[in-house]
Amino acid sequence: MFQNSRGFFLLELLLSLSALLMISMFLLPIFIQVRDQSHQVEIENISRKYIYEELQARMMDHKNFNNYSVVQDGIEYQIIWKDSLVDNGKVVCVKVEKTPFIHGTETCGIFE
Repeated sequence: MFQNSRGFFLLELLLSLSALLMISMFLLPIFIQVRDQSHQVEIENISRKYIYEELQARMMDHKNFNNYSVVQDGIEYQIIWKDSLVDNGKVVCVKVEKTPFIHGTETCGIFE
């Protein structure tokens, strides 16, 4: 009786679907975590780019140490100048506020 059947049994179909569901239950959270980490790394790289650009601009013009904001891809990057505690120099920081979708970060660079 079972030797002449063509196609799948209902039990085989249910087993294969349950195995696929179990694998997706384990891989989906990992995929979401990797996507969030890559987005966070992208934000940190953009912050470092703004620090580099700001330091290069201030090397040419030592006068203006203004705080301002830049919005890129719907994310607000706040460029903040602070006084350095080590010497009488300046420190530029790029701050991204924490939202439900973005982890807040602050990246700083020293103006020498």
